Amino acid sequence: MSKVQLITFDLDDTFWDIGPVIINAEMTTRKWLEEKVGEIEWGTLQSFLELRNQLAKNDQSLNWDLGKLRREIFRVKLSPIISNSKELEDLVNQAFDFFLNKRHEVVFYDGVIDALEALSTKYELGVLTNGNADIKRLGIDKYFNFSISSADVKSNKPEEGHFKKALSNSKLLPQEVIHVGDHQINDVTGALNAGMHAVWFNKDAAEWAQNYNQPTTFSDWYNYQKIEELST
Repeated sequence: MSKVQLITFDLDDTFWDIGPVIINAEMTTRKWLEEKVGEIEWGTLQSFLELRNQLAKNDQSLNWDLGKLRREIFRVKLSPIISNSKELEDLVNQAFDFFLNKRHEVVFYDGVIDALEALSTKYELGVLTNGNADIKRLGIDKYFNFSISSADVKSNKPEEGHFKKALSNSKLLPQEVIHVGDHQINDVTGALNAGMHAVWFNKDAAEWAQNYNQPTTFSDWYNYQKIEELST
């Protein structure tokens, strides 16, 4: 077995809990916008999800470009209120910037930073994310050799784009890479299909639901050494 030289990581729900972050970003951005233009018809959660699906159906790039999708949602909600096209685009961009700032107000799981500090002294580290979190804005870029988002490869995990790009960037063989993430399909299945090793971060004690054996698993970042069990 080839010696592992690179460990890649998912971000959302692997390094932090993304649910509260997105809810806060959504609510505070809505409030910020309404302070500027008055009441906005946001609709129900169901109508919001239907709008997302319809927009992505009309423009396939919105499936993997979350920034573009978010701007398009703001544009749809604001266009009945703002008729001037330049004013509309300016406010759409301002709203997105506000939302993105809030989206980066994450709380790292206990032990994440300690794990990154330790692992970065032994291995190359990379990020493979379907989201749009920026490791530089989060202050953790010093631990990583690269970060690959869905927008970079125009696809989402578990498709092969992220994994192939990681191999291209590192010039390594798949068996020299471990990928760590919380999602059974996007992270674990995606990595295994690419020929990499996979480690499942299972913080909430979920049941393994795939039709193959559960991979190496850990639930607490203070036990990050479980990742290294595959590294020799």
